[in-house]
Amino acid sequence: MGEQQQTQFPQEIIDEYAALGVDLPALFSAGHLGTRMGVQILQASPERVVGTMPVEGNTQPYGLLHGGASAVLAETLGSVGSMLHGGSSKVAVGVDLNCTHHRGVRSGLVTGVATPVHRGRSTATYEIVITDEQDRRVCTARLTCLLRDAGAGEAVARG
Repeated sequence: MGEQQQTQFPQEIIDEYAALGVDLPALFSAGHLGTRMGVQILQASPERVVGTMPVEGNTQPYGLLHGGASAVLAETLGSVGSMLHGGSSKVAVGVDLNCTHHRGVRSGLVTGVATPVHRGRSTATYEIVITDEQDRRVCTARLTCLLRDAGAGEAVARG
């Protein structure tokens, strides 16, 4: 799948988590499932999260990108945005995900871009647009996360 790229974070976020001794790239990674599916997070801030995922290895029996794979990419990107919005004192927990699949994809990479629809004190909602390599919309998703207070050391434990 090629070499892993380093996620780009705004400097103030790097500084916030470095002060806590937290491995920021590990904390805001795609997780075990995302890694298995080849998800790579390229840019991450509360305002915009960008990631990619290969179609190969993530298809359904007809050879098309599996809708569940699109959901994994969408939830990963929206969750990272929500966690960054909440900051180190909050934990983001997904409570609602919906996906509308617009077209099938058989090969290449898909790219997801998550942007906030709502960023409050207790919830964050992101729209995630997934496109193919020709910049055609494959899927539109919306994720809402509950932002709850992190327990003692919980933010650090996530990494």
